[in-house]
Amino acid sequence: MRYDPRRWSLARQVLALLTAAMIVVVAAAVLAAYFQAGRSAYDAARKEVMSVAQTVAASPTVGEALSGPNPTAALQPYAHQVQIGTGTNFVVIMNPKGIRYTHPDPRQIGGQFIGHIQPALDGTAFTETYTGTLGPSVRAVVPVRQDGRTIGLVAVGITLDSVSRTLARQVPALVIAGLVVFAASSIGAWLLSRRLRRQTHGLGPEELSRLYEFYDAVLHAVREGLLLLDRGGRLRLVNDEGQRLLGLPDDAIGRPVRELGLPADVLDALLDDGERVDDVRLSDDRVLVVSRMPARWRGRELGSVVTLRDHTDLLALSGELDSVRGFAESLRSQAHEAANRLHAVIALIELGHTERALEFATAELREVQSLTDHVIGAVHEPVLAALLLGKAAEANERGVELSLAEDLYLPDAGIDGRDLVTIVGNLIDNAIDAAAAATGQRSVRFGAWVDPDSGMLLLQVADTGTGINPADVGQVFDRGWSTKPGRNGTGGRGLGLALVRQSVERHGGTVEIITDAEIADGAVFLVRLPLPSPPQPALSTSASTALPAEVLP
Repeated sequence: MRYDPRRWSLARQVLALLTAAMIVVVAAAVLAAYFQAGRSAYDAARKEVMSVAQTVAASPTVGEALSGPNPTAALQPYAHQVQIGTGTNFVVIMNPKGIRYTHPDPRQIGGQFIGHIQPALDGTAFTETYTGTLGPSVRAVVPVRQDGRTIGLVAVGITLDSVSRTLARQVPALVIAGLVVFAASSIGAWLLSRRLRRQTHGLGPEELSRLYEFYDAVLHAVREGLLLLDRGGRLRLVNDEGQRLLGLPDDAIGRPVRELGLPADVLDALLDDGERVDDVRLSDDRVLVVSRMPARWRGRELGSVVTLRDHTDLLALSGELDSVRGFAESLRSQAHEAANRLHAVIALIELGHTERALEFATAELREVQSLTDHVIGAVHEPVLAALLLGKAAEANERGVELSLAEDLYLPDAGIDGRDLVTIVGNLIDNAIDAAAAATGQRSVRFGAWVDPDSGMLLLQVADTGTGINPADVGQVFDRGWSTKPGRNGTGGRGLGLALVRQSVERHGGTVEIITDAEIADGAVFLVRLPLPSPPQPALSTSASTALPAEVLP
């Protein structure tokens, strides 16, 4: 099976095909050159005999001898000299009737010339191939004219055997030239085969075809985004998922990734020289987990392999899960507090302070029920309502007061609840962290209302923390920025506000920071979101469209 051409590597098959093609081409070229040389030798013989014949016919010696009493005696030595000097096979001088005066074979002198002479008698020199006493020959017949009349004829010829011998002397040169061309072509084909072998790794056509089919099937089937970049930062390959996650155009292959309009955060991860494993990056509308590894082959670096995973939905679900956990934790805390208060009520009753016990129990119930009624009546998104109640309990455990604006109103207007959880949850978490670190008053206020002028939903979170340096306002929403020391740009730090901006911009809204010290001592975040549908009417008279000033602490 080793000698089965179908099982040869692609490089070997190409080499065999090139060798066969070169043999055919070189053989054809040598034959063509041989026939061309034969034609050239024949043409050269015709020109030579014509030139010699014209020279002899124009010689005064010939004219005088033809007019003399014994032309043969004068012309035979002369013709013999010309024949030897020019290398022709015969020089025949004859009278107008074709009777020979000269001939290489003296026995033929006086005989009739074998061949055509009429055109020469008419005054026209001509050449022909004719079989005479010496065999087939190329000959020229030229008239000898004197005083306007033809007094004789000159025939000069070269036999075809002589032409063939001349041509045969050129054959070795033609063969050597063909062999040199074949050797040079073979070396070129061998070098091309070696290069092709390196590029195809010695695989055959069937193996390459099968490899490509599996390779293409894997690229389309894999659920992770896959990109291959060369050392110059050009995109050499991307699968369907990678193109979808990054929003790449159809002509992205072969272009530098810097020209593809990718977000700076993602572009930095793609072009970084180091290795990256599960690095969280933000695109315009997605949370991507990027892994980047150098691509090497036999010690040579080819570029890099980048994989992408979409964690947008996972992160949103994680935020909802955190909210549910916070709500459950708040229920646990409230149950613990309720148990303590129940023990206090029982103790008061046992001590005979029945009225005091009743007053204590009803006051606590009114406070808890008031907060719950306020949230449920003003917030029409159940998940967000649970988030607020959970954050209130969490803030209380950390010694921070989370208060809600009395005119709180968050309608059910078609905004994705997961995005609302992402926006509000991250803003309140940051606000609680900032307030908990403060030395004075520690409080957070949350407000939501519909702006009557623009019809947009406004969300506001304010805290009594240390605030944000105005110089840092421009980078607060960049991934990796954080006021918490020691972990900027790593893991979970510096991601919350970036997710807030991403969610807000996905809905066509804006988020800004109010740093005016006269309005608030800490930080105030204001989010504006366009409502995709008209808001539902408020369920309580506490919901209004009041200005945001009352939301500030």
